[in-house]
Amino acid sequence: MIKKSSDLRNEVREHMRDGDGSVLITHLVEKENLYDKSRLFGVIHLDKNCSIGYHVHENDSEIFYVIKGEAIYSDNGVEKSVKSGDVLVCAKGEGHSIKNIKDEQVELVALIVYA
Repeated sequence: MIKKSSDLRNEVREHMRDGDGSVLITHLVEKENLYDKSRLFGVIHLDKNCSIGYHVHENDSEIFYVIKGEAIYSDNGVEKSVKSGDVLVCAKGEGHSIKNIKDEQVELVALIVYA
């Protein structure tokens, strides 16, 4: 299967996980093509002052790869600065959030896998 960039689905979520502003998700692979192993594989775009609110992963884990920009990442309540090239892992039972506080858009590859 080949999916052209023009065929990828974009989804806007307002106040994702009680975060600030809007989050744009470009779905790289739709859930039905993830074979019950994952529920998200996509690119997340965060404009300035937009965020994904703090939440705990109960039955899955999430991995972010920062493609572009800088953000503040809460790793189980401990805030850290992250930038392009960083990999962020939130394991089952752990919590996280992410916020863009810079002018440049933040782009992350996100993968949520069932644990």
